[in-house]
Parts: sequence; structure tokens; C-alpha cells
Amino acid sequence: MIPFLDLKKINEPYETAFQEKLKLVLHNGWYILGKEVETFEKTFAEYCKTDYCIGVGNGFDALVLIFKGYIQLGKLQKGDEVIVPANTFIASILAILQADLVPVLVEPKLETYNINPDLVQEKITSKTKAILVVHLYGQLAEMEKINEIAEKNNLIIVEDSAQSHGAISNLKSKINNLQSSAAYSFYPGKNLGCLGDGGAITTNDPELAKVLFSLRNYGSQQKYYNEYIGVNSRLDEIQAAFLNLKLPNLDADNDKRRAIAKRYLAEIKNEKIMFPFWDFSENHVFHLFVIRTQNREALQDYLMQNDIQTVIHYPVPPHKQKAFSTETLGWNNLSFPITEKIHNEILSLPISPVLTDSEVSFVIEIINKY
Repeated sequence: MIPFLDLKKINEPYETAFQEKLKLVLHNGWYILGKEVETFEKTFAEYCKTDYCIGVGNGFDALVLIFKGYIQLGKLQKGDEVIVPANTFIASILAILQADLVPVLVEPKLETYNINPDLVQEKITSKTKAILVVHLYGQLAEMEKINEIAEKNNLIIVEDSAQSHGAISNLKSKINNLQSSAAYSFYPGKNLGCLGDGGAITTNDPELAKVLFSLRNYGSQQKYYNEYIGVNSRLDEIQAAFLNLKLPNLDADNDKRRAIAKRYLAEIKNEKIMFPFWDFSENHVFHLFVIRTQNREALQDYLMQNDIQTVIHYPVPPHKQKAFSTETLGWNNLSFPITEKIHNEILSLPISPVLTDSEVSFVIEIINKY
């Protein structure tokens, strides 16, 4: 069986180093916001070419805290509208709602699965104050166009970078270098994953960073003195220690993912399969390799019969979720045909740094016989 993602195999090379780090943290006796978190925040900020990194509990909290930080600074107000792609993972939308803001859905491009900048402008109203850009599946959205729209309309840009660790724009700058803030997840299956939940926020904004360092820790910079109504969302010291070991290998791991993607694109020859667009630059880190096919269930069953595991990211679009029914947001009757087409046709093939050449060849061979 070729698993969709073999986390055990991914983490096996680090086992001895993990145990040594665990022992070190244990013996240090400092388990919350210690030296490992401080080191990771410094190193990850440098890696992303940003001034600040704030470690938090998970990627969802990272998004929520960014929005709450802007509210605290008076740059957003509860009830403001935030534009967000209609085909994103539901966490992006839930974060907007958690911050008492209003999500406005915009269709993606069918070719890239990322938000269509040409459709953003027509959704902007006097209540629109921000755009949540999601770099879905590891490919950067069209940030130059989005930046122009944001500047023209005086909008805040927030980046959901949960799937795009290490992606580099065509301007040769790490993601978030030019933007106001970005949220990262270190969920175990991410390109940079820990052994539990973890997240971070990167920003160049010193005022926002100062607020975020407090908000994640009960709204406090000094123990028992609380400036804001904060939360408890701190990157765990042990998880930070693991991330410190894995970060130096992130670029090499992303290169392996791109190499597999190039093989899939070049060697899969089947008219039933539709590929995502990629310009072969470093703007895609292939957190997922997502194809489309009109009879997805048949293809998925066929691959499983041939010992190839696949996953659907994601089977139900957000506006069709029961959570957003007529009793709540009233979205279930909305029509987003491109989003619905994507969610009905997509299928994610195995891709990871530990997938062998022979396994890739087998996946290609089996798909070509379909």
C-alpha cells in the first residue's frame, strides 16, 4: 500500500534528535514560552524574511488572533466584511466569524484553485475592510493583483499560509515579506509539521506584533497584569523544539515535493485527468497535488484497489455545510458553480518528501492504465 502521507516515515529520521530535545526541555524545567519557542520565533521570522514571529497554539488561533489584533488596534471593527475564497478549508471562514467579522465568499480560478482577483473588486462594499488570501494546496495566490486591489480600496491583507510554508513569490521574496500578516499551521501533516498542534503568525508590523504577543497569553505582557482580553494560545515548548529540528530541512523537502509534481505533470498521460496550473517557479510547495476528474469516486476506488491511497480536499464546499444552513448564515442555497465543480471533482494524490521514485512511478503507471 502506498499511503497518502506516511507521517511515521517522515519523522523517523528525527527520532533520536527528538528524544534528546525532549530530555533537554524536561531537564530545563521551563515548559511554557521558553528558549525553544524563543529560538523558533527568531529563526522562523528570519526564514520568512519578516521582522516578527509569534508562536501560537495552532493555525486557526493564528488567524483569529490576527483579526482580533487588528480590532484591538482599531483597524478593524466587529461587523466589518472580510473577503475570503469560497473554496477554502472551513477554518478560514470560522476564524473570521470567531472574530465577530463577516465573511464574504468569492469564487476561485478553476486553474489554480486560488481566489480570482478579477472577482474581488465587485464584492467590495463600504463595509469591506480586509481580504483573507488563502494560498491553497501550497500555491501562492496572485498577490500582485490582490495587493493593487487592497491598496486602491484601503484594505488589510491577511494571508492564510497554513499550506504554503516556504513558498517564494516570483519577486524572489518569501511569502509575507510585503504583506501585513500571515498565519501558519504546524499540524503534523503540513510541509513543516510538529507532533501535535502548533501555529505561528508572521508580520512586519511592530504594533500588531506587540498586541499579538499579549493576546496569545491572556492579554498580558507582564504576568498578572492584563492589558487586553486575551486567550491562552501559546506554541508548546516541546513542539517548538521539534520544529527547530525540522525547519532547516524545509526547503529541501519542498524541492522533493516539486520534483514529484514535475513527474506527475510530465508523465501522467490520461485524458480523464485534469492538472492544476503551475508555472514551475518556487511559488508552489505542493502541500497537496490535486487533480480533477469527472468521475472521482470511480478513480479513487480504482486507485485503492491498486493499493494507492488518496484523499479528497475537500468533499463539501463551505457554503453547503450544515453549519452554515438557513438557521445560521443562510448560505446553503447560495450558488458558487466553480467552487462546487472543484469540490465535486478534486482528488489529492500521494506527495511527500519520503515518497520513493518507484512509488511515484507506480502511481503514474496505474493512473495511465485507468
